[in-house]
Amino acid sequence: MSFEKLGLIKPLLSAIKELGYENPTTIQTRAIPLVLAKSDIFATAQTGTGKTAAFGLPILQKLRKVDPVEGRAVKAVILSPTRELSIQIFEDLGNYAKNMKVECAVLVGGKDIETQQKTLKKGVDIIIATPGRFLEHVERGLDVKSIEILVLDEADRMLDMGFTKDIRKVHPLLPKRHQTLLFSATYSDKVRKLSKLVLRSPAFIETSKKNSTVDTINQVAYLVDTARKAELLAYIIGSRNYPQVLVFTRTKVSANELFEELKKDGLKCGLIHGDITQPKRLKTLNLFKEGKTRVLVATDIASRGLDIEELPYVINYELPSVSEDYVHRVGRTGRAGREGEAISLIDIYEKYDIKDIERVIGQKIPQETVEGFEPDPTIRRKDQDELKLKSEHKKPSTKKARHYSKNTSGVVTKRTSKKRKTTKRDPR
Repeated sequence: MSFEKLGLIKPLLSAIKELGYENPTTIQTRAIPLVLAKSDIFATAQTGTGKTAAFGLPILQKLRKVDPVEGRAVKAVILSPTRELSIQIFEDLGNYAKNMKVECAVLVGGKDIETQQKTLKKGVDIIIATPGRFLEHVERGLDVKSIEILVLDEADRMLDMGFTKDIRKVHPLLPKRHQTLLFSATYSDKVRKLSKLVLRSPAFIETSKKNSTVDTINQVAYLVDTARKAELLAYIIGSRNYPQVLVFTRTKVSANELFEELKKDGLKCGLIHGDITQPKRLKTLNLFKEGKTRVLVATDIASRGLDIEELPYVINYELPSVSEDYVHRVGRTGRAGREGEAISLIDIYEKYDIKDIERVIGQKIPQETVEGFEPDPTIRRKDQDELKLKSEHKKPSTKKARHYSKNTSGVVTKRTSKKRKTTKRDPR
């Protein structure tokens, strides 16, 4: 199948060719004709399979006849759970529509709402927004009577983040005969209930097993004591010369602490979480995308919407609180058919959490150890907190993973002579 056979017009074909798109992905092949045929869609697909193009390209095609005049009415609204994802969608649609006269606007919190209103008054065809900010503009007089298409992107994440009431408010505001496209990376009862509320005789698209990860991602979990996680992380990045890695923590406190630890090890790091201002987060993301920082430490705020070309490695420093979020985290690598590696560092507590994740994704994640970082078998689970507290009062160790330096090319290397090996964990 080719994009030409999907019925896309020349301006879009030229744009996606310049972007390096060769053949459509499965979700694009199945969704684009249905969107063009004005069908409602309930689509579940693995993260990184090209969902933005699956709804963005046909929407742009449907709006191609819009006259570029001031005061044009909004025809499509795309709602997403986070600012970062909204901005990413806005940028993607801008790239797709470079040869077309279609205007888009992104409406997210953290940006001046008055400036956004001025943009809307000039006339836009497509709005990309977070649910709360979209409703704020509606309350300020945004005309939604001409909206023909509503997209709920990462619907499962919006529900997890508490946007259920906002979505329920948006749906009845729109014309009764509008088209709704619901995209979700995972499949849950919440998403099914929402689909029954907002969709009308939808076409169902399921391109993979529910809540599964893509086949191009190699997954592994390394067993390690809680107090040695940061040490092992620095060792893995440095000794294996990882050029670019996204590291996830469970909390903002953990993210801050890990960020400082990795900087001490000589690694160029970036940090994003909910307490960091939007402009600073965007700057940090851009530096990481441009390869100017080697490690990006993030909470789950970054597990959606990060579209970084050829990101090779994702490391779970801590497993997510919600097992389904594992899919979104590791989905930042192995995108668009490329290979990626997802590593999880699990301590005595998380040995149980990873079983829940395995149930969610329907597959086993190999558990191994790294030589020199094997868990202490004499440490009982209840001793871990006390041990961690004691380690926090000690000065950083001068052994093992602390022995890193940067060479002239900026690569972190280990100063000790022996290279550690990775060995499989004894299943007994």
